[in-house]
Amino acid sequence: VVATRDHHIDPGDHFSASPDFEHSWPVHCVAGTEGVGFHPNFAPAVASGAIDTVFDKGAYAAAYSGFEGSDENGIGLAQWLRDREVTEVDVVGIATDHCVRATALDAAREGFVTHVLLDLTAGVSGATTERALAEMRTAGVKLSGTPVVP
Repeated sequence: VVATRDHHIDPGDHFSASPDFEHSWPVHCVAGTEGVGFHPNFAPAVASGAIDTVFDKGAYAAAYSGFEGSDENGIGLAQWLRDREVTEVDVVGIATDHCVRATALDAAREGFVTHVLLDLTAGVSGATTERALAEMRTAGVKLSGTPVVP
C-alpha cells in the first residue's frame, strides 16, 4: 500500500486567489504546514509503517497524477511498482475528477491493470466527475462502486 500527496513548495500558477477549481486552486498542501498531513483516520497507518511509502508530487508545478511524484529516495511510482512486480493497482482518494483520474489514466498507460474503487473517492463537481469516469472507462480502467460527488 502506498500513498500520494500534494507537497507544494512553489507550484507557480497552480494557486490562485480566484481559482477555477479545475486548473487553479486555493493555497493547499504547502510543504511544512498541516496541509500536507494525511486525513486523521489515515495518518496513523502512515505513522505506523502500514503504508509502504509516500509519493510527494507538485513541489514546483501542478501535478495531479501520483505517477508524477517520487518517494523519499527519488523513485517514481511506476518504477517502485515494477521493482516489486506489481501488475494491478487500486486507486482511491480525492478528487475523483482530478488526482484519481490522472493517477488511474497514468497507471493504465504504464500497463498496470487499474481499478478505481469509487466508494472510496470523492469528486469536486458532478460534471467533471462524469467526464472523468467516461475518460477512465474509455482507457480501460475498471470502475466499481458509486462515485461521491457534491
